[in-house]
Amino acid sequence: MSILADTRVSRRSLLAGAGAFGLASMVNPKVSWSSDGPILKVRSYADIQTLDPCFRLAAPEGDITSVIFAGLVVTTPGDSWGWRPMAAETIKQLDPLTVAFQLRDNIGFTDGYGQMTAEDVKFSIERIADPANKSPYSGDWATLKEVEVKDKLSGLIHLKQAFAPLWTSTLPTPSGTILSKRAITELGGKMGVKPVAQSGPYILKEWLPKQRTVLVRNPDWKYEQGAFAEIHIHPIEDEKTAELGYEAGDLDYTWTAVSSISRLKQTPPPKTTVVEKPSLAFVWLGMNQDVAPFNNPNMRRAVQYAVDRKAVVDAAYFGAAATATGIIAPGLPGHREKNLFDFDPDRARDMITKEGLAGTTITLDILNKTERLTAAQVVQSNLQDVGLTVEIKQNDSGTFWTLGAKEGDYWKKLQMIISRFSMQPDPSWATAWFTRDQIGVWNWERFSSEEFDKLNAEGMVELDPAKRDVIYKKLQDLMEENGNYVFLTHEVTGIMNRDTLVAGLKPNGEPVFTDFKPA
Repeated sequence: MSILADTRVSRRSLLAGAGAFGLASMVNPKVSWSSDGPILKVRSYADIQTLDPCFRLAAPEGDITSVIFAGLVVTTPGDSWGWRPMAAETIKQLDPLTVAFQLRDNIGFTDGYGQMTAEDVKFSIERIADPANKSPYSGDWATLKEVEVKDKLSGLIHLKQAFAPLWTSTLPTPSGTILSKRAITELGGKMGVKPVAQSGPYILKEWLPKQRTVLVRNPDWKYEQGAFAEIHIHPIEDEKTAELGYEAGDLDYTWTAVSSISRLKQTPPPKTTVVEKPSLAFVWLGMNQDVAPFNNPNMRRAVQYAVDRKAVVDAAYFGAAATATGIIAPGLPGHREKNLFDFDPDRARDMITKEGLAGTTITLDILNKTERLTAAQVVQSNLQDVGLTVEIKQNDSGTFWTLGAKEGDYWKKLQMIISRFSMQPDPSWATAWFTRDQIGVWNWERFSSEEFDKLNAEGMVELDPAKRDVIYKKLQDLMEENGNYVFLTHEVTGIMNRDTLVAGLKPNGEPVFTDFKPA
């Protein structure tokens, strides 16, 4: 999960906030080289906070863990979703409840932790699935029974029930990553930002917080090596800032602001390829039902009527993105054709007046990004029009992603948020975060529905696409009927890279770093 200011970013402020970047010294794009070969310089939208796949917080961490730790399979780049073996020499679904795997015999762990074995596979998968470990990704293995070790390199994954997302949003993702059982045990059961027992085609060489992460080729990787000697990953939260960094020559690849796509496609920077990809991600306005005034369901409904979603999305994305009808994007089972509650400010105003809540002040928390701020300002104007005052609170990523966590206290005063979650190509990856056991984890609206949980569980084991479509549409209906959500957009993904580079991209534009190559 993938599930981030001033809208005028000056070059002075960019230079001050870019950390390790030497933007002023690299006016013209050029290829950087290490002693071992070319260096790839890419932008990520957030810095790492953990490199433990079991407890990852955001997609950028998954992008790195999928490169430094070998999973059984890995997502392939291209225009359609697929996978290829990585640590597995062979892997096959024998029946709806059984997957057989055979590991390659020369996948090794760094730091003296020896060869990857089937026992490591068993440990890694069961570790995520075990409720005692409280992994936010335990749902990726919701129907796991056990992993059976047959011999040193082979085993069977046994499921209790068929699991529809297994080959789309579980095995090819960081939830299918294999770690060293001995290494994690010696660490006390959890890994932080210092990776131990790496096993992928790249390994982490250096991490400078809020500046860069440096990956280098793993000299012990026996298979197809990455095309670049080093990959430098720079965390830049704001897309507009990243665009300036790219134009200054310090990046070879970056996501762009959605609002910039049209301009960049018409007049791209020199020697640049600009690509637009459909996005699976979803952006929404959420309301915490356990905190006043949103413990009043009529107040939640009033906000749903008060927000002009089209105006919000058009302003934030300059007309480049469409409004959403839910959290499931077009093309996936469960995509809805329309919302249940739409813009009706007169109705909102009447409801607020009847509840005696006109003049109420509400805090809206957002990630400190240009598009989020613009969206928040339109929401602020919409709610002011119906009698509510909104105070916008901007947060850096390190703060924002802790706001609704049960480990802290801020959730007790969190009222409204604008959030964005990244997605995998299965509808279960959209709904999984809004169950009752996710309250205080990712379910910050504290939405609580027994019916939702039951249907969500059914959707993961149902293999009939038509039946799944009905289930996931109903799940979004329940979310909207409860009043906690105003669905905004799925965005689109804008990407620009040097024309000397072939970017390895998933269908939604997310990077596969091992598949980046010189043109």
